[in-house]
Amino acid sequence: MSDAELVLRSTRVVTPEGTRAAAVAVSAGRIAAVLPHDAEVPAAARLEDLGDHVLLPGLVDTHVHVNDPGRTEWEGFWTATRAAVAGGVTTLVDMPLNSLPPTTTVEHLRVKRAVAADKAHVDVGFWGGALPGNVKDLRPLHDAGVFGFKAFLSPSGVDEFPHLDQERLAASLAEIAGFGGLLIVHAEDPHHLAAAPQHGGPRYADFLASRPRGAEDTAIAGLIAQARRLDARVHVLHLSSGDALPLIRAARAEGVRITVETCPHYLTLTAEEVPDGASEFKCCPPIREAANQDLLWEALADGTIDCVVTDHSPSTADLKTDDFATAWGGISGLQLSLSAVWTEARRRGHGLEDVVRWMSARTAALVGLGAAKGAIAPGRDADFAVLAPDETFTVDPAGLQHRNRVTAYAGRTLYGVVKSTWLRGERIVENGVFTAPKGLLLSRPH
Repeated sequence: MSDAELVLRSTRVVTPEGTRAAAVAVSAGRIAAVLPHDAEVPAAARLEDLGDHVLLPGLVDTHVHVNDPGRTEWEGFWTATRAAVAGGVTTLVDMPLNSLPPTTTVEHLRVKRAVAADKAHVDVGFWGGALPGNVKDLRPLHDAGVFGFKAFLSPSGVDEFPHLDQERLAASLAEIAGFGGLLIVHAEDPHHLAAAPQHGGPRYADFLASRPRGAEDTAIAGLIAQARRLDARVHVLHLSSGDALPLIRAARAEGVRITVETCPHYLTLTAEEVPDGASEFKCCPPIREAANQDLLWEALADGTIDCVVTDHSPSTADLKTDDFATAWGGISGLQLSLSAVWTEARRRGHGLEDVVRWMSARTAALVGLGAAKGAIAPGRDADFAVLAPDETFTVDPAGLQHRNRVTAYAGRTLYGVVKSTWLRGERIVENGVFTAPKGLLLSRPH
């Protein structure tokens, strides 16, 4: 480590081999070596002694709605990436909808990248979108560097991003499989949704009944059948239904190439505790009952669910009305995801190594960034979060960095205080003080 410019020392460094006392040497923005805690520090290197605070790899959040440009009053690259930094997230991948234009052509991708270029406090990549009419645009978007393609199987909530029926899903998936791409899917069946009772109003029980587990289960079964037929790679977004897990396990066992994510709100919040009229808890698919949550945790533990991402989907506060039928569906969790998941994980007997696997290593691998992100190991980017895992804080919306400070976590006491966040060996926040934006715009590795 003779050419190291920086050494971060901690009694608890989470590495792929386990948590241990170590000194992490950084050179030219990358990890040069992971050495014993008492390794001699080169004279030219700056030492940051973190004491007993835990050094984690920066989180990689592959499901974020930044909404910029076009709905920047909902969120934006400046505010979303500051929220990421505050929560220990050093890489995010932006969803193709809720911005105007949506990321469904190469030209629209150029617009998005131009807007993000000087506002990104963390590294940012982009998903493309698969719509009924843009099969011809999918290969050019892939070649332009998107990490994969998002599709809805039921209405998305915004007119400019219509969903795919089964015939159009097959056409898009065949095209994507042809060039080895990845399709990521909002899996709720529109026919099940249409048949469910639609009462509207402030009662959360009525909203929950309007988005039944069967809608997810049926959509996932159909997606598995298409992936099997085409030998395509597919990813289920924001799984909330524990009933779908046997389908996924069986598909995996027969070699179907399917991966699955869930979200902090499904793992930490339950339907039983959602107050009527509290649409800050509304998302689709919905937060379900505690017994269902237990199934999700079991699936995380056994590897059926691969990773945990936020689905950070903010809106202006006026869209969060007390009518669950008309309120915007989305939970803003980017800044709080690490602490929320860690709080429940520790209660259930999981360690920080598990959290890192779910929220950094596997998310990086999902989008092909496993050689650069997701682990404290030589050759990886020197992206870190420094965490005090036993400290607690109570969530105050006024302290959040995302643009509209509406949160389902308000008033909750969480474990895990992010002390600082580092991007390529540079500290980008400490004690609430941010540097100028230093994030890069990422493309899918070829």
